[in-house]
Amino acid sequence: MMSRTARVAVGPLVLSTVVFGAVACSRDDSGVQIGVVERETVTEVVEAPASIAARASATLSSPAPGTIVELDVDDGQQVRAGQVLLRIHSPQAEEQLRQARKADAEVAASGRVRLPSVDLSATERQADQAAADAFAAARRSAEQIPDPKLRQAALAQVEQTHATYQAARADANQAIRRFNAGLGSLGEALSSLSRAQRVQTRSAVALAQQTVDALTVRAPISGVVTLGGTGGGAGDLSALLGQLPQGGEQQGRQLLRDGLPSAEQATIAEGAPVTAGTPLVTITDTSELSVTAEVAETDVLLVRPGVPADIELDAVPGARYSATVRSVGVTPTTNTRGGVSYTVRLALGAGKLADGTPAPVPKPGMSAVAYLRVRTVSDAVAVPSSAVVREGDRDTVWVVVGDRLRRREVKLGAQGDANVQVVSGLKVGDRIVVRGADRVRDGQEVPG
Repeated sequence: MMSRTARVAVGPLVLSTVVFGAVACSRDDSGVQIGVVERETVTEVVEAPASIAARASATLSSPAPGTIVELDVDDGQQVRAGQVLLRIHSPQAEEQLRQARKADAEVAASGRVRLPSVDLSATERQADQAAADAFAAARRSAEQIPDPKLRQAALAQVEQTHATYQAARADANQAIRRFNAGLGSLGEALSSLSRAQRVQTRSAVALAQQTVDALTVRAPISGVVTLGGTGGGAGDLSALLGQLPQGGEQQGRQLLRDGLPSAEQATIAEGAPVTAGTPLVTITDTSELSVTAEVAETDVLLVRPGVPADIELDAVPGARYSATVRSVGVTPTTNTRGGVSYTVRLALGAGKLADGTPAPVPKPGMSAVAYLRVRTVSDAVAVPSSAVVREGDRDTVWVVVGDRLRRREVKLGAQGDANVQVVSGLKVGDRIVVRGADRVRDGQEVPG
């Protein structure tokens, strides 16, 4: 018997080492070779396109038009959560706050809705339209607040106030119906409308105040500053490379390496004008890096939290980084070729270069390939991958029976790159065709 060592590899990355025995009995002119079934370790690997992701990232935009009057940070500066980054002077936002306070004060002072007549239907329409306009404007203003937590809180307040207004409006409707039926007074109906209107004016004041407060821009997280927007998100694009049409992935990776053309961005400096929604600052927390991989639907059921993986980066050829699956997404993504994939997130560990020295720390957005070791079976009945012939929905192996070769159906388990586990159909010591299986016919004489 002669033994040899094979390295299970995908591309240049060595994933595991296995040893299998083979008996080189004889080989005929067609290249058919016989070997012996033995027990080996089989590692099944799923390959997926991936990208490096930061722990967190937040882009802050201007909540209103105005002018940057104070800029307290520079590009590349490390900041802490809550730190003041810049201040904006916005006459428009301040005027909106003044008008909102004035309207609220007038409603509070009058105690009722001012009417040119006692036409309650016209009053209802006027109040409803004013409220609809006010809540729409409040939502738009809340969406411009740069701090994500404050923005979420402001939007929640708008919805809560809207619900309160609708309840008050329902009370007003009931009072109006009572008045029209002769069961209530005009004062009762108008007072109900006034209460509903006051809900709306107080909400307008609160939202206008939040917009003015947001003109002092603070860091929502700790991290590294980039002035302006991020320029398009190469990290998001790298995760989609596997969805490009055939032949497009290499071109896509080249574009990411060379740099994509970015749209013209506003200048972020003291004295610079900004409009509502202008990207001001991006904060990136690189204290912990992770990997986002897109795994095909045909493989994703094999992936689970805790599965180990190896990561290769285009930017660091020959390096290998360790990783572990944290979560497996449940929302599918369809690529341009109709294939479905799922997002798998992995914790990224340290890396080593080919010579064993530490690899450089990656940057967020770098493109990568993830090799997930979804199954490892020790002491498995195993055969070389080349021994298995797929016929329709069956897997078969050519087995030596006497002096003839016979086809036998087998059931496979873990499937590595160089060898596969045989769950049933073979036993240790069986002689099989390990090379040239596609050239064998049933009943053929065993090569001498």
